[in-house]
Amino acid sequence: MWASRQRLVGIASALLYIIHCQLYINQVDFRHDILPLKNIIFRTALRIILNREEAEDIVQDTLVKLWERREELDEVENLEAFALTMARNLAIDRKEKMDNQHVSFDDEAHDRPDDEQGDADRRLVQRETTGFIADIINSLPEKQRTLVQLRDIEGKTYQEIATVLSISESDVKVSLFRARKEMREKILQKKSLFL
Repeated sequence: MWASRQRLVGIASALLYIIHCQLYINQVDFRHDILPLKNIIFRTALRIILNREEAEDIVQDTLVKLWERREELDEVENLEAFALTMARNLAIDRKEKMDNQHVSFDDEAHDRPDDEQGDADRRLVQRETTGFIADIINSLPEKQRTLVQLRDIEGKTYQEIATVLSISESDVKVSLFRARKEMREKILQKKSLFL
């Protein structure tokens, strides 16, 4: 896992060097406009593909594709939506190539509580709850999983999500409602097991 992060950092450094040599990408500055999107691209790809290494590869592929299309980026109205759409399409293609292989959600480091947050019981409950919620999200269909990621985790507006997914705002709301309803039902099922 550390090696893959190092590889990602190396790729980002190489791209920064290329950018430095090229000076400008017309009005869009790759370093300030594109590179800050790598984390949201990674989280979006991870929610779709459910594989950390593949998600890192998708981030790399997305950044490379954006670099290759740098001359066209001036004309893009919403650069973040454009990058996320590109990453989403790459992730869906990669997932189809993996023949729908199911891999469990890898607990990310930023989701884990610090040792200083409290006692072991509370940390255990938090880890189990995080894992349970991640399993519920991962069990959703790809479209609903992406909607939950973009709206509830990334905090995107309905309009931004509609742009990224190329659907109407009303479709975003309806699909998100259905996803939340399914998640609620699964949580209530689990809760009823312990009563």
